[in-house]
Amino acid sequence: MSDDELRVDVEEELLWEPRVDDAAIAVATDDGDVTLRGTVGSFREKRAAANAAKRVYGVTRVDNELEVRLLDGDRRDDADVRGAVLQALMLDAAVPSSIDASVTDGMVTLTGVAAFHYERAEAEFVAGNVPGVIGLDDQVELTMADPAPADVRHAITKAFKRDASLDAEALSIDTFDGTVTLSGHVESWAEHDAALSAAWAAPGVRAVEDELVVDY
Repeated sequence: MSDDELRVDVEEELLWEPRVDDAAIAVATDDGDVTLRGTVGSFREKRAAANAAKRVYGVTRVDNELEVRLLDGDRRDDADVRGAVLQALMLDAAVPSSIDASVTDGMVTLTGVAAFHYERAEAEFVAGNVPGVIGLDDQVELTMADPAPADVRHAITKAFKRDASLDAEALSIDTFDGTVTLSGHVESWAEHDAALSAAWAAPGVRAVEDELVVDY
């Protein structure tokens, strides 16, 4: 697929995505790498645009350079945004009460601790949906105990083999001090995300280094 063909496909996917104003987004492509530029009206829209681009066949990387510019009617004081974020976090049963939020010029910083990565990811997703948020900085720390590296590697390998969408033999796993490094080749962004999710779900994982290559 040529760069022009890929660009057209990404543009059509953005047009297809109802949560995105595609008219405000410029798409550039370079050998599978996609860059999104322009302005959007919310952080949620910025995130949705990147996810839409990743769904397109032939995309190997997405550089999301979209800038969030709130309309005057959508602007809120930082105190109001923080209150709304805290309320949203509190109403989500998957988010522990140990996670806090601060807001500066619309930028939300999440702090505190969580026992599992999915709790931290849920907090980030929920906070990003709050009106008035223009960006997120997730500084939540994981508190789980460190298992033996061999146990982590074994758990992830078994998860890869259980997942019908993954070719476990094409993936490599290295572990050190709670950090998992994934490398190898996957055939789509869906497979890429499935591999990352499986690694994060393993007990004791505090960080995942993504060195996977999407290779169509």
